[in-house]
Amino acid sequence: MELTLTADVGGKSLSIETGKVAKQASGSVVVQYGETIVLVTVVASDEPRANAGFLPLSVEYQEKIYAAGRIPGNYHRREIGRPSEKETLTARLIDRPIRPLFPKEYFNELQVIATVLSMDQENDPDVLAMVGASAALEISDIPFAGPIACVRVGRIDGELRANPSLDELEKCDINIIVAGSRTGVVMVEGGGNEVSEADMLDAIFFGHEAMQPLIDLQEKMKATVGKPKKAHEPPPKDEALIEKLGTLAADRIRETIVIPEKMPRYAALRALKAEIFEGLGEEYADRKGEVYDILSSLQKTASRNLILKEGRRIDGRKFDEVRPIACEAGVLPRPHGSALFTRGETQVLAVLTIGSGRDEQRLETLYGDETRRFMLHYNFPPFSVGEVKRMGGPSRRDIGHGGLSARALERVLPPAEEFDYTLRLVSEVLESNGSSSMGTVCSGTLALMDGGVPIKAPVSGIAMGLVKEGDQVVILTDILGDEDHTGDMDFKVTGTRDGVTALQMDIKILELSRDIMGKALVQAREGRRFILDKMLEALSEPREEISPYAPKVLTIKINPDKIRDVIGPGGKVIRAIQTDTNTRIEIEDSGMVKISAFSKEEGDAALARVNEITLEPEIGTVYEGTVVKTTDFGAFVQILPGTDGLVHISQLATQRVKKVTDVVKEGDTLRVKVLEINRDGKIRLSHKAVLEEENGRK
Repeated sequence: MELTLTADVGGKSLSIETGKVAKQASGSVVVQYGETIVLVTVVASDEPRANAGFLPLSVEYQEKIYAAGRIPGNYHRREIGRPSEKETLTARLIDRPIRPLFPKEYFNELQVIATVLSMDQENDPDVLAMVGASAALEISDIPFAGPIACVRVGRIDGELRANPSLDELEKCDINIIVAGSRTGVVMVEGGGNEVSEADMLDAIFFGHEAMQPLIDLQEKMKATVGKPKKAHEPPPKDEALIEKLGTLAADRIRETIVIPEKMPRYAALRALKAEIFEGLGEEYADRKGEVYDILSSLQKTASRNLILKEGRRIDGRKFDEVRPIACEAGVLPRPHGSALFTRGETQVLAVLTIGSGRDEQRLETLYGDETRRFMLHYNFPPFSVGEVKRMGGPSRRDIGHGGLSARALERVLPPAEEFDYTLRLVSEVLESNGSSSMGTVCSGTLALMDGGVPIKAPVSGIAMGLVKEGDQVVILTDILGDEDHTGDMDFKVTGTRDGVTALQMDIKILELSRDIMGKALVQAREGRRFILDKMLEALSEPREEISPYAPKVLTIKINPDKIRDVIGPGGKVIRAIQTDTNTRIEIEDSGMVKISAFSKEEGDAALARVNEITLEPEIGTVYEGTVVKTTDFGAFVQILPGTDGLVHISQLATQRVKKVTDVVKEGDTLRVKVLEINRDGKIRLSHKAVLEEENGRK
């Protein structure tokens, strides 16, 4: 049965259609907003994966270049290779809010694929893909505790808007994506220009209100065409074994999880689990996985009880206490900026490289070809958590953490007009025990300042956690990895002393209320400011000069008509300047010339060469030129490269001249004054005027 339903979001119609295409999928919908169209399909296997132990969910988001009416610009002229950063980040956005909504111990293979079919250059398809994922799951036979919906919220001149256009987003000081259920928020991602916590909270719940028509639409669609949900029966539990392990291990696990240091704690837990399993005897020899799962569940319960019933944390801190912090700037001699940030057992080295305009990243996107002058690359090597793993390219997690950190910092970067450099910041996670992305923000801020980048204000970041049972709620500041794993929320907030620049929230429970989120934001602000104070003790402001090893960028505006003179035939002139001065020169159509050099002397030399070629003659200015041609009526003198003027025979000397060659010949040097430049660009020169001025001074 074909069905199309519409809802109003942000003053525009959003439609969801099903039953027309991709009918062999477990569920499929086509979501349209304006002329942006996304197909979303979901498929689940009939049988659970053997020994899965986790939800085997994969989410793919793919942007087809044909959606924007273009042919891919790569050699193969097709979409190939690994997903782009935007595709990876959007896939993560879809995954995060739906993952907690499947039944516990649902181990069937499950795949969500969102494909952008049409892009109108006005409406971003990412939020449509997120809505489509929920709608496709709702009408499928896959057990799913939805629906959820999603909108983007922007703020222009103090006015909040749902799903602003791409052009409007350029003017927004808030840009967040909010996903939610009927009664609460389940995910937030985005940032703002140093926005207050109260304003950010208003934006989040404005988005929650704006998405309600999409919840209504999905419920109506499910009631009309939804398939009956397949029954999911979790595997039976061995209650006797659970009780037995609880008796044997509960108290000992409680004693072990309060070992403050991560690696000794993990070693003690491994040893304890191994000892308990071996003590069970041959009867349970083939049930190791089941036994370890029960012990892990006991460990989670013990960790939560520690907080909720005993009022303490694993490492003994107060709920709002930040771990000890150490900061050091300028730790590497040759890179252009560097900093080491350590918070507890999380340690991040940030390294800054400053480049010129040619170093900008060039991207092919649905919106057209783009350039990026700030890049942040996050690396998470296995040694940072004491593991041995194959090294490879960045994972989805790495790209996601790097994207969050980049959003946090790009809000305070100086505009190109004030600091015309390309910046690459690399985060090397050296140790990890909770929120290395926030460590990246802190170390990244210090590395930028160490590199002499005049940022608007320093940025710090913190990760908040939550443990909630019924009406009992505890909010945790600066969570450990174990607290993230056993808790109900991971809420990362970054900002300056004055406001929020980025935030990311994921929860493992069904929803989060405004009250809890508001308290978490306020508690995060206090933690952020504490961390910021520690950072500023290491480096209080950006260094006055950039690194001597960084390229120097000089700019000059020339007459666009002179561009061809600087480039020369076949690029001969500009190549010669670059080779002779060891520089790189970029020329824009507007006449803006950018010279990148590794020393001031080389940059000045290249600038002088460009000036020689492009200087315009000025009336009344005296030049020392070269006679390039003589005639019966005067001499032509080159006063600037490519610029000649005429010295009439009457202007060659103070006395009467019978023959031009009696005074000058070709190749002579002659000081001349510009008397006139007519409309045709012809220049009238005088040597006589120079002589008279010199005699007058005598």
